Amino acid sequence: GAGSDLASIRTTAVENEKGFTLNGEKTFITNGIHADLVVVVCKTDPHASPAYKGISLMIVERDTPGFSRGRKLDKVGLNSQDTSELIFEDVAVSKDNLLGKKGEGFYYLMNQLQQERLIVGIGAIAACERMLELTVEYVKERKAFGKSIASFQNTQFKLAELQTEIEIGRTFLDRTIEAHMNGEDVVKEVSMSKWWTTDLVKKVAMECMHLHGGYGYMEEYEIARRFRDAPVTAIYAGSNEIMKTIIAKKMGLV
Repeated sequence: GAGSDLASIRTTAVENEKGFTLNGEKTFITNGIHADLVVVVCKTDPHASPAYKGISLMIVERDTPGFSRGRKLDKVGLNSQDTSELIFEDVAVSKDNLLGKKGEGFYYLMNQLQQERLIVGIGAIAACERMLELTVEYVKERKAFGKSIASFQNTQFKLAELQTEIEIGRTFLDRTIEAHMNGEDVVKEVSMSKWWTTDLVKKVAMECMHLHGGYGYMEEYEIARRFRDAPVTAIYAGSNEIMKTIIAKKMGLV
């Protein structure tokens, strides 16, 4: 129920003499079925103002009483990766399992968000490059009207445009990574990279699948899986609408 609005999480951890009592549910948890150790974001002070100051991180192990797994979720794409529901019912968490300081969880998460979003951008650009490679190979081999479809001007123009946009995306992303590694404030640039590269990967997936013709819609061709896996990149690690909001704030518009 929170998604990109992290401060609105509802899972709570009520403090007691021995530690905390954890209650709540999580959805869309990557590796939730297979994980032996989970880091749970929860509210240790549900009345904190602003709300993000009441967030803490707890470590919960697989066989802890009251901790269970819900469904393994049936996704459109990313089928080699399990995604699940996690359920916490009066889970006793010791004080030793508090990760960092109480009430500092939001800050810990924010510190790593830029790196997470850069990783998403890297994955998006790498997927773009792979799909373009697959498509260039395919159009050279595929024949129509007695010649390869690579010889058609429409095919050439489409692939030239994609190649250009991918190169631009890679160049900007690499520059942002370098600035991040140098310790510079790149929140705006990271947000730009994340939304632009993940919008681009959706465009490249669509164009490349289309250039594969009917075969592009067949599971036996890699481009079909790439097409299914691309859209979610614009949603996780902060939706692209959130990225644009951050950019607008950095521009002084908010």
